[in-house]
Amino acid sequence: MAEEQALTQEEWKPKYNPWIVSVPIIGAAFMFVLDETIANVALLHMAGSFSASREEALWILTSYLIASGIIIPAVDWFCKLMGRKAFFTFSVILFVCSSFLCGISNSLGMMIFARILQGIGGGALLPLAQAILLENFSISERGKAMALFGMVVVIAPIIGPVLGGWITDNLNWSWIFFINIPIGVTTIILIKYLLEDPPYARKQKNIRIDTIGFFLLTIWLVTLQIILDKGNNADWFNAVWVRRMAIVSVLAAVFFFISQLKRKNTLVDLSVFKDRNYSVGTLVQVVVNLVLLASMAILPQFLQTLMGYNAYLSGLTMMPRGAGSLTSVLLSGALANKIDNRLLLCVGLICIGIAGFQLSELNLDISMTSISVPNFILGLGMGFSMVPSIALSAVTLNNSQMTNAAGLQNLLKNIGGAIGTSLSGTMIARCSQMHQYEMVKNLNDLNPVYQERLSSMAAGLAQYTHPVTANYMAQNMMYKQLIQQSTLLGFVDTFRMFSIAAMIIIPTVFLLKNIDYKKEEQEN
Repeated sequence: MAEEQALTQEEWKPKYNPWIVSVPIIGAAFMFVLDETIANVALLHMAGSFSASREEALWILTSYLIASGIIIPAVDWFCKLMGRKAFFTFSVILFVCSSFLCGISNSLGMMIFARILQGIGGGALLPLAQAILLENFSISERGKAMALFGMVVVIAPIIGPVLGGWITDNLNWSWIFFINIPIGVTTIILIKYLLEDPPYARKQKNIRIDTIGFFLLTIWLVTLQIILDKGNNADWFNAVWVRRMAIVSVLAAVFFFISQLKRKNTLVDLSVFKDRNYSVGTLVQVVVNLVLLASMAILPQFLQTLMGYNAYLSGLTMMPRGAGSLTSVLLSGALANKIDNRLLLCVGLICIGIAGFQLSELNLDISMTSISVPNFILGLGMGFSMVPSIALSAVTLNNSQMTNAAGLQNLLKNIGGAIGTSLSGTMIARCSQMHQYEMVKNLNDLNPVYQERLSSMAAGLAQYTHPVTANYMAQNMMYKQLIQQSTLLGFVDTFRMFSIAAMIIIPTVFLLKNIDYKKEEQEN
């Protein structure tokens, strides 16, 4: 009987053409991923509107990530409780309504509340989109489906800062949220008429709330996100509150996984990690997402703090990465059934490594080309690594496992991205301090090069002010140059570390089992 039911699940086909059904699915996923980055460049404008500090305004970003992170692993459970189509529709409606609330917010408290609602509504959109696309398309076409999904996952975060900067400068920051309304309404209408639930994704009876699991998950993710956001400013584990919160976070995570393994009717099903392809593919995606979000956080910071770019121009420099991503995503979709997907994945990771080493050669006299070329190569790497890794991680799973597997995978990717973003800030600060400590030794009276440069600068300034003041100003300028150079080296070291991380993960690719899609399709 179980075998017959499993066969029915695998033989299920959508009523409409999968490419038509994918339109509202991609629209919903695009809104969520876009909103992860579009608000970043408008943060200072929103802080000014609410009379809040930058530190307080960071909760506008943090609250969204925390709320979505809590919902993501519970997606499969909510689908069983409500039915997948109903839950998907509810999530889009909540996301659209909360986007409107974000746009009309007149205080920081109201904005944070609206962003929490937006995160709750949006958290389910990405894993549901991934699961639905994998199920609706035949095995031989899953590479193309993941290419379509990859365009959203990789390109939307790159478009976000550019679009957000243009809207903020030319309209008002509220419109970065209002643009979700027409997209969302259209998506809801299309979902109503095009989307259907397969037998295993319909509403089930006697579904109980996993109160313990949900509570532990919430405590784990909330404390983890607070540590990652505020830890660097508090000097990490040198602060008592960080140590205490880290203990709470670790204990909550341990008890959460124990509860999910030992109890029945749990929030998530961890048995999917027994599948080697899923486990290894998820690990690769976590590392890629870590590098993606970390590089997106530090490169605009480098351009704005050291190169003098404004928010819009720094966002615009990310466009070559979008072009590279689009190119590799399309190529991945076209080549998915023709060559070994593991080779595509290796090419992607190698491209990320090469781009990281190129970015580690930056200096303060670079041209736009020096940024554009590595960004394009990094974009190629993102597409070539993300699309095959998603397809390979899911290809050995049953359709009935897709929703749960996608939820767990996206949860871990979010955590990886959050760790990468936080780690990048810490590495820049620590490496800059290290280089400053080493370089400041050269600024002494016994160094003839330093004395010559100082005398030259002081002589030039003495034409406009008192010699004593000129000497003081020259010393101050020399120290500022030292700070600038040490900060540059901090960025260089960070880019190099992320490049090495991408290279180290390459051997794990060969643990993946490649699938002959055509043969698999014939057998099914």
